[in-house]
Amino acid sequence: MAFDSLQDRLTKSLRNVAGKGKLSERNMEETLKEIRVALLESDVNYSVVQNFLNSVRKEAEGQDVLNAIDPGQLLVKIVHDEIIKLLGDDDNSIKYNPNGLTNIMVVGLQGTGKTTQTAKIANLMKKEGKKVLLIAADVVRPAAIDQLKTLGSQIGVEVFSKGIFVDALNTAKMGVAYAKENGFDVALIDTAGRLQIDENLMQELENIKAAVNPEEILLTVDAMTGQDIVNVAKTFNERLSVSGLIVTKFDGDAKGGSVLSVKACTGVPIKFTGVGEKISDLDAFHPDRLADRILGMGDIVSLVEKAQEDFDEKAAEEITKRMLSGKMTLDDMLMSIEQSKKLGPLSSVVGMLPGMGDLKGQIDDAKADQSLKVTKAVIQSMTKEERKDPSKMRGSHKRRVAKGSGTSVDDVNRVINQFERSKKMMKSLSSLTKGLF
Repeated sequence: MAFDSLQDRLTKSLRNVAGKGKLSERNMEETLKEIRVALLESDVNYSVVQNFLNSVRKEAEGQDVLNAIDPGQLLVKIVHDEIIKLLGDDDNSIKYNPNGLTNIMVVGLQGTGKTTQTAKIANLMKKEGKKVLLIAADVVRPAAIDQLKTLGSQIGVEVFSKGIFVDALNTAKMGVAYAKENGFDVALIDTAGRLQIDENLMQELENIKAAVNPEEILLTVDAMTGQDIVNVAKTFNERLSVSGLIVTKFDGDAKGGSVLSVKACTGVPIKFTGVGEKISDLDAFHPDRLADRILGMGDIVSLVEKAQEDFDEKAAEEITKRMLSGKMTLDDMLMSIEQSKKLGPLSSVVGMLPGMGDLKGQIDDAKADQSLKVTKAVIQSMTKEERKDPSKMRGSHKRRVAKGSGTSVDDVNRVINQFERSKKMMKSLSSLTKGLF
């Protein structure tokens, strides 16, 4: 995940001062020096680092950190707040037209996931109750139109297209006119990209902008490209006045520093981050939440939102009722596992929990996933009666299940013991939750 190495370095340097009752100028300068190295090694722009540290020093002097009751904690708060300012503490949400159709252009170079991100945004807006039209104005690359139609079909969003090798400007204008005539709330225009910035591309985009007068122009950039994000954003912004960025591959192992640099260098805020390949893997960007995660404070709000979005609420409620009533079965345990897997890798979930950031690097997602697969195989190889009450299983039953699931008797015993522990824990919780379900 982007920022993992930066998080490790920053939390380590700040931990050294966080618990101190007194803080000297020397200690504070040593901490700031470590922060400087951490930011530079994470590919943050040099001038951005200098300005950031100057702001932290100025704020520390203004709040008289050295003489504060808890100087270490105050310094952590100052660093946290300055990271939020660096990322852009304004409102990063989409600016919808209150009087009718909202036109949004999505621009970017080829290979940054522009077409996919356009569909992901449409999916997010549809969930918000918006009627969205996707306009296929990338008429140079035939696969782009087919890709947009496929994605549109997946999410139930209409796609407007006039085919390939037609005029992109006319396609955009006709698409917007169609959206107005048919009562759409949003027209998302997927424009052409190039392998590199050239005059023909920029002129075409300028012409489309002049014709449709978009409320938003969103630029897709790849988190893995490092400082080139800043250069690309600068060039597009100079010609088009970009209103926001969509940072793709945010779940990759990029250093992340370029993302911290881009708002300070260009003035363009980040509006969305792509965090996976699924159509639902796009998050609205919240600077405060990212600042929390960078400093190891977790991101419980995003975790709850993801749970609300991905979980089957009715199924989860039914499972909880049975568990708390003492009627928990192995089928319930299996359904709970399936629900929890929707949140993503265990290390990612742990990283969102406050105070658990240090554990993230110790979790082997492959081993955790394999363990869940074994558990699932064991349960699915049992009879209905055995799933209801595995305590009655004897050695011959366990050997049959082990053989049927391709596991060992030890694995079967582990699953049964895990189930019994869970059942006992839920029983103890039931007395505390009476009346809630």
